[in-house]
Formats: sequence, structure tokens, C-alpha cells
Amino acid sequence: MAVAFPFSAIVGQDEMKLALLIAAVDPKVGGVLAFGDRGSGKSTAVRALAALLPKMKVVAGCRYNCDPDKHAEFCDECRVKAKNKTIKVTQVSVPVVDLPLGATEDRVVGALDLERALARGEKAFEPGLLARAHRGFLYIDEANLLEDHLVDLLLDVAASGENVVEREGLSVRHSARFVLVGTGNPEEGELRPQLLDRFGLSVEVKTPDDLPTRIDIVRRRDAFEQNSEKFIDTWSKEETKLRRKITAARERLADVSVPEAALEHAAKLCMALGTDGLRGELTLMRAARALASLEGAKIVKDVHLRRVAPSALRHRLRRNPLDDAGSSVRVDRAIADVLG
Repeated sequence: MAVAFPFSAIVGQDEMKLALLIAAVDPKVGGVLAFGDRGSGKSTAVRALAALLPKMKVVAGCRYNCDPDKHAEFCDECRVKAKNKTIKVTQVSVPVVDLPLGATEDRVVGALDLERALARGEKAFEPGLLARAHRGFLYIDEANLLEDHLVDLLLDVAASGENVVEREGLSVRHSARFVLVGTGNPEEGELRPQLLDRFGLSVEVKTPDDLPTRIDIVRRRDAFEQNSEKFIDTWSKEETKLRRKITAARERLADVSVPEAALEHAAKLCMALGTDGLRGELTLMRAARALASLEGAKIVKDVHLRRVAPSALRHRLRRNPLDDAGSSVRVDRAIADVLG
């Protein structure tokens, strides 16, 4: 298994790192889309975050990563174990599952286990990538190149939180809640609007244009490749500190209040930008609350809304033929108008 670069050692790309931390604190934010230059650390950051996160409790031997504390979401196999009182609990690393661009639908949703069918004549289900990604991250590199039939499938599962498979005489239903993380290069094509809207946060990743930052990135990457064990050990204290910060933020998230003024400002921002539906307000509120929790604040303030608004709203804007300014500029204008 490849060793992940330490998250706290990543230089720059502050907006992307913050978006990933927010999604780690509150998965309900809806995932992260990182669009930008090749070789700018997008994949590195995703894998680094997964390695950083605290281990999660699962039912031992479960193929769907069932949470032992949530019996209502158990798969059929875990329900049988619960009935027989044979549930054992173990801890595993948070999964990061790659969704290849050329993946077949069977590989993604799961299919008949042909080996058991041929060897024993039994109909059994072989879980797919969605089962493996449950309670973790589903990572799509070059998300803008994903085939339409897989996009439609992901939209259905992302909306319901369940994967339903009806084929070859099998009928299987299991939970599939994951943080969707996509990366891509805008030069290679745009993302379908339906999938774009499913990402809670969208960040722009650019190649650093100042000399000290570029030198620091190259120096750290080279040190990691020369001796990864020593490099990881050097950054272990920072990683532990950040891991504790995430854990504490998750625990106090429910206690962070969102005052009426913050809700009003969130709604005004979305109205000023003309975003469709109410997903913009919901994402903005959740992201601001997660940020407040990360920083140890008890209530959401304008400073939190201001920091997360660009990533929560820039990908939800309609095209305005009379305004050739980029989406980030339009969001900044709205922030200045509404929040001052």
C-alpha cells in the first residue's frame, strides 16, 4: 500500500485544504470538487486527508462498512448478526475508493458473484465500489471525463444514500453514503451541471506563482520521496494535532448555533447571485458551521460565511452574457455588497 504524503506538510492550496477539512468534519456538506492545473497537488491532498482521519468503528467482517452504532442502517448480513447477538466491532482506516473513468456499471454498483455461482450454484452478491466507499471517500480523478451513465448512477445514489441492485434474480439494497471528491482540469472539458450541483464545495487550484512557495514544495516532495519514513516522522506531531482538531470539531459540531442573522446573510448572498434552488444556502450554512466548529467558535458569524462563500457558491452561478467576470469575482462582489 502506497504511503500518503502528510496533509499538514502540503504547502499552499489553502482553499482546497480547508474545503477537505470542512467535508471531513461534516460529510453532509456534500463533497469537494477541485478543478485546476495538472500537478498541483489535488490527488495528494485527498489521499493525505484520508490517511490523517481517525479510524472508524465498523462491524467486523462486514463488506459494507456498517456502523455498529446505527442498527437502522445495517445491511442484511449485519441484521442477522444483530439478531443472533454475534456482532463484533473493529476499527479500520477511512476508505478512499478510486472510481476509474472506464469502470463498468457492475464494478461500481456490484453484481452476481460468478465464482460462487459456477462453483456452488449459489446466487450471491459481490459488492462494488459504492459498498467499499460507504462512510469514506469516493474519489474521481478527471471527473469531467466521467461517462454519462456513471454520472446518472452517482446522482441517484448521492440523492438517496442507498445503492439498490436488481439484476440476475438478485435484489440487494445497502447504504452508500460517502464524501464525493472530484478533481479535474478545466481545459479538458466541463462537468455536467447535474453532477456539478451535487458537489457541496468547489475550489480552484492554481500553480503557485511565487518563488519561495515553489521551492518549498519541491524541497518537501523530494525529502518525502528520498526517505518517506523519516519525513512522516518529522511531521507526525503536526498530523496528530490536526487529527485531534478534526475529532474535537466533529464532537462539538451539533452544539454550534447558526443565528438568524447568519441565515439571513446566507440567503441574501444566494439571492444576490441568483443561484437556483436552496442547495446553496444549505451548503453555505453547513460549511460555515463546520468551519466555526473547527476553529472552536460556538456560533456562526459573518467571518465564517465570508471564508466559505466562494467555494460553496461559485459553481452554482448561472452564466450571465452581460457579465464576463469570472464566478469568483461575482461571488466576491456579492460578499462585499451583503457583508460589507
